Amino acid sequence: MSSLQALQVLLVDDNQHMRAITSAVLQSAGVRKVREAADGAAGLEILREQAIDLAIVDFNMFPLDGVEFTRLVRNSPDTANPYLPIIMMTGHSEKSRVYEARDAGVTEFVVKPITAKAILDRIQAVIFRPRPFVKTEGYFGPDRRRTTASNYKGPLRRSTDQADEGSRDGSSAA
Repeated sequence: MSSLQALQVLLVDDNQHMRAITSAVLQSAGVRKVREAADGAAGLEILREQAIDLAIVDFNMFPLDGVEFTRLVRNSPDTANPYLPIIMMTGHSEKSRVYEARDAGVTEFVVKPITAKAILDRIQAVIFRPRPFVKTEGYFGPDRRRTTASNYKGPLRRSTDQADEGSRDGSSAA
Protein backbone atom coordinates (compact mmCIF):
# COMPACT_ATOMS: atom_id res chain seq x y z
CA MET A 1 0.00 0.00 0.00
CA SER A 2 2.62 2.52 -1.03
CA SER A 3 -0.22 4.96 -1.83
CA LEU A 4 -0.40 5.67 1.91
CA GLN A 5 3.20 6.94 2.12
CA ALA A 6 2.22 10.56 1.59
CA LEU A 7 -0.56 10.52 4.21
CA GLN A 8 -0.12 12.77 7.25
CA VAL A 9 -1.91 10.92 10.07
CA LEU A 10 -2.72 12.34 13.49
CA LEU A 11 -3.05 9.67 16.18
CA VAL A 12 -4.77 10.84 19.38
CA ASP A 13 -4.96 8.43 22.33
CA ASP A 14 -4.17 8.92 26.02
CA ASN A 15 -2.77 5.39 26.23
CA GLN A 16 0.85 5.41 25.07
CA HIS A 17 0.80 1.64 24.42
CA MET A 18 -2.27 1.96 22.19
CA ARG A 19 -0.54 4.77 20.27
CA ALA A 20 2.52 2.54 19.80
CA ILE A 21 0.41 -0.39 18.53
CA THR A 22 -1.64 1.78 16.17
CA SER A 23 1.46 3.58 14.94
CA ALA A 24 3.14 0.23 14.23
CA VAL A 25 0.06 -0.88 12.22
CA LEU A 26 0.17 2.37 10.23
CA GLN A 27 3.92 2.07 9.62
CA SER A 28 3.54 -1.53 8.43
CA ALA A 29 0.89 -0.33 5.94
CA GLY A 30 3.31 2.19 4.49
CA VAL A 31 2.24 5.33 6.38
CA ARG A 32 5.43 7.26 7.05
CA LYS A 33 4.13 10.45 8.69
CA VAL A 34 2.38 9.87 12.01
CA ARG A 35 1.99 12.64 14.57
CA GLU A 36 0.91 11.57 18.05
CA ALA A 37 -1.02 13.39 20.77
CA ALA A 38 -2.00 12.21 24.26
CA ASP A 39 -5.38 14.00 24.34
CA GLY A 40 -7.84 15.89 22.19
CA ALA A 41 -6.53 19.35 23.15
CA ALA A 42 -2.98 18.44 22.08
CA GLY A 43 -4.45 16.94 18.90
CA LEU A 44 -6.23 20.21 18.07
CA GLU A 45 -2.93 22.08 18.54
CA ILE A 46 -1.24 19.79 16.02
CA LEU A 47 -4.09 20.40 13.55
CA ARG A 48 -3.48 24.15 13.84
CA GLU A 49 0.27 23.72 13.21
CA GLN A 50 0.32 21.13 10.45
CA ALA A 51 -1.73 19.93 7.48
CA ILE A 52 -3.17 16.54 8.50
CA ASP A 53 -4.94 14.19 6.07
CA LEU A 54 -6.55 11.81 8.56
CA ALA A 55 -7.11 11.64 12.33
CA ILE A 56 -7.45 8.45 14.36
CA VAL A 57 -8.78 9.29 17.81
CA ASP A 58 -9.68 7.42 20.97
CA PHE A 59 -13.22 7.82 22.30
CA ASN A 60 -12.31 8.00 26.00
CA MET A 61 -9.73 10.65 26.91
CA PHE A 62 -9.36 13.35 29.52
CA PRO A 63 -9.71 16.33 29.53
CA LEU A 64 -10.93 16.42 25.90
CA ASP A 65 -12.38 13.16 24.60
CA GLY A 66 -12.67 11.96 21.00
CA VAL A 67 -16.31 13.01 20.62
CA GLU A 68 -15.63 16.59 21.73
CA PHE A 69 -12.47 16.65 19.60
CA THR A 70 -14.60 15.66 16.59
CA ARG A 71 -17.26 18.29 17.35
CA LEU A 72 -14.58 20.98 17.55
CA VAL A 73 -12.93 19.86 14.30
CA ARG A 74 -16.31 19.91 12.53
CA ASN A 75 -17.87 23.03 14.03
CA SER A 76 -15.32 25.36 15.63
CA PRO A 77 -15.04 28.72 13.81
CA ASP A 78 -11.21 28.44 13.85
CA THR A 79 -11.02 24.80 12.76
CA ALA A 80 -8.15 23.97 10.43
CA ASN A 81 -10.15 21.48 8.35
CA PRO A 82 -13.84 20.73 9.10
CA TYR A 83 -13.78 17.99 6.41
CA LEU A 84 -10.92 16.04 8.04
CA PRO A 85 -11.59 12.27 7.93
CA ILE A 86 -11.82 11.08 11.56
CA ILE A 87 -11.68 7.42 12.57
CA MET A 88 -12.85 6.83 16.14
CA MET A 89 -11.33 3.97 18.17
CA THR A 90 -12.99 2.64 21.28
CA GLY A 91 -13.03 -0.37 23.56
CA HIS A 92 -16.76 0.23 24.05
CA SER A 93 -18.99 -0.73 21.15
CA GLU A 94 -22.40 -0.09 22.71
CA LYS A 95 -24.88 1.29 20.20
CA SER A 96 -25.21 4.52 22.23
CA ARG A 97 -21.46 5.19 21.89
CA VAL A 98 -21.47 4.45 18.17
CA TYR A 99 -24.43 6.85 17.74
CA GLU A 100 -22.76 9.52 19.87
CA ALA A 101 -19.59 9.35 17.77
CA ARG A 102 -21.60 9.30 14.52
CA ASP A 103 -23.68 12.27 15.61
CA ALA A 104 -20.53 14.26 16.48
CA GLY A 105 -19.36 13.80 12.88
CA VAL A 106 -16.99 10.84 13.03
CA THR A 107 -16.26 9.40 9.59
CA GLU A 108 -15.58 5.77 10.61
CA PHE A 109 -15.56 3.70 13.80
CA VAL A 110 -13.27 0.84 14.88
CA VAL A 111 -13.52 -1.26 18.04
CA LYS A 112 -10.52 -2.18 20.18
CA PRO A 113 -8.67 -4.43 20.24
CA ILE A 114 -7.90 -3.12 16.77
CA THR A 115 -6.61 -5.29 13.98
CA ALA A 116 -4.45 -4.17 11.09
CA LYS A 117 -7.23 -5.18 8.69
CA ALA A 118 -9.87 -3.15 10.55
CA ILE A 119 -7.70 0.00 10.60
CA LEU A 120 -6.66 -0.37 6.97
CA ASP A 121 -10.24 -1.04 5.84
CA ARG A 122 -11.39 2.20 7.56
CA ILE A 123 -8.49 4.19 6.07
CA GLN A 124 -9.34 2.86 2.61
CA ALA A 125 -12.99 3.80 3.14
CA VAL A 126 -12.29 7.40 4.18
CA ILE A 127 -9.62 8.01 1.53
CA PHE A 128 -10.94 6.10 -1.49
CA ARG A 129 -14.70 6.10 -0.81
CA PRO A 130 -15.41 9.35 1.03
CA ARG A 131 -19.02 10.07 1.93
CA PRO A 132 -20.48 13.47 1.05
CA PHE A 133 -20.75 15.99 3.87
CA VAL A 134 -24.11 17.20 5.14
CA LYS A 135 -24.93 20.46 6.90
CA THR A 136 -28.18 20.81 8.80
CA GLU A 137 -29.24 23.00 11.69
CA GLY A 138 -27.97 20.47 14.24
CA TYR A 139 -25.27 18.53 12.38
CA PHE A 140 -22.23 18.97 10.18
CA GLY A 141 -20.23 15.97 9.04
CA PRO A 142 -20.20 12.97 6.75
CA ASP A 143 -23.59 11.72 5.57
CA ARG A 144 -24.74 9.32 8.27
CA ARG A 145 -26.67 7.21 5.76
CA ARG A 146 -24.54 4.34 4.53
CA THR A 147 -26.97 3.28 1.81
CA THR A 148 -29.54 4.89 -0.42
CA ALA A 149 -32.91 3.20 -0.66
CA SER A 150 -33.47 1.91 -4.20
CA ASN A 151 -37.09 3.11 -4.16
CA TYR A 152 -36.20 6.60 -2.88
CA LYS A 153 -37.62 9.29 -5.18
CA GLY A 154 -36.43 12.28 -3.03
CA PRO A 155 -36.38 14.93 -1.68
CA LEU A 156 -38.69 13.72 1.12
CA ARG A 157 -37.10 11.20 3.47
CA ARG A 158 -39.87 9.93 5.74
CA SER A 159 -43.37 8.62 5.22
CA THR A 160 -44.60 11.45 7.46
CA ASP A 161 -43.02 14.16 5.26
CA GLN A 162 -45.53 16.18 3.26
CA ALA A 163 -45.13 17.73 -0.14
CA ASP A 164 -47.32 20.45 -1.62
CA GLU A 165 -49.01 17.96 -3.96
CA GLY A 166 -49.47 15.18 -1.37
CA SER A 167 -47.26 12.50 0.01
CA ARG A 168 -44.61 10.53 -1.87
CA ASP A 169 -46.94 7.76 -3.03
CA GLY A 170 -49.39 10.27 -4.51
CA SER A 171 -52.09 9.89 -1.89
CA SER A 172 -52.99 12.75 0.38
CA ALA A 173 -51.34 12.92 3.78
CA ALA A 174 -53.39 11.82 6.78
